[in-house]
Amino acid sequence: MLIGSLPATTITPEMRSLAREFQLGGVTLFKRNIEAPEQVAELSHDLQSLSSGLPLWVAVDQEGGRVARLRAPFTEWPPMATLGRSGDEALARRFAAALAAELKAVGVTLDYAPVLDIHTNPRNPIIGDRALGEDADTVARLGAAIVRGLQENGVAACGKHFPGHGDTAVDSHLALPLVEHPPDRIRRVEFVPFREAIRHDVAFIMTAHILVPSLDEQLPATLSPTIVRGMLREELDFDGVILSDDLEMKAIADTYTVADAAVQAIAAGCDGVLVCRALSEERSRDAEVHGQVLEALVHAVEDGRIPHKRAEDALARNRRAKERFLAAPVAPGRQPGLRHVLGNDAHRRIADEMSRFL
Repeated sequence: MLIGSLPATTITPEMRSLAREFQLGGVTLFKRNIEAPEQVAELSHDLQSLSSGLPLWVAVDQEGGRVARLRAPFTEWPPMATLGRSGDEALARRFAAALAAELKAVGVTLDYAPVLDIHTNPRNPIIGDRALGEDADTVARLGAAIVRGLQENGVAACGKHFPGHGDTAVDSHLALPLVEHPPDRIRRVEFVPFREAIRHDVAFIMTAHILVPSLDEQLPATLSPTIVRGMLREELDFDGVILSDDLEMKAIADTYTVADAAVQAIAAGCDGVLVCRALSEERSRDAEVHGQVLEALVHAVEDGRIPHKRAEDALARNRRAKERFLAAPVAPGRQPGLRHVLGNDAHRRIADEMSRFL
């Protein structure tokens, strides 16, 4: 149920030790983990040695624009707002297929994309041009096209950030944003892109670290059974994997320990948690924090804070997603044809076509 992170470009002895004691769900790659395409491919392959059963997810935030961990010689994609301005579903699908080809070439199997937030607040400091548009229908149409383009080409997609991070004025990396819309507005607007992504069988949906008092007066969305289980799982009938956003973001970490937040997130209905230390300089503590989270989850199942049925359901959903996307073995590192896939002429032409709408 844990997708963790690494402090550098290779697997640490601490992570290997942790994986021997617990099963890991996967690892998210960040800029700190990336030197060159061949090194990423080798790291992706090596990460599978941490699993004694199903393969690990090798995940990344590769949206385009300012949120892109993989830079040249990978194709440098324009921000997703360009697709929104184009209104072209076929272009969105071609972009996603090309993106998937480059990710698969280096062993990345899960992309935290597309952003399904609607950019309705011009003062939003974190979404901005990451959003596909300013209206629900545009984001829904193009988001679904990206889901199809990624998943038809073997990379699991993750729509984010439920129930909608578009109309906030605070960066959840730094504090807890507040969304003050009533439930009928959220159902009518913010839910629309998520409904469409679910209709197209998106594999993952990521929760938002936001407070929506009209839905839950006390708990951030990630930790709210009302929002995660009641709305996303039951009302919207999402049958895939629900992931928390990074639990070390200050919107959560200012109030909860990472371990406590992980327990609450799984109990609320999340099937997996991200622990990334993306903003931390104390990266030597990565494995220690991961270990604390895993131990807390085990103890919470033992003492009933996470019911056995809830844990079994989460594990089953993770297993089904892996069987769907990870049936084929991850290609070995340092593939000879790698540089013919990354940033090739066909992919650059798609990026140029998108750039016309900057």
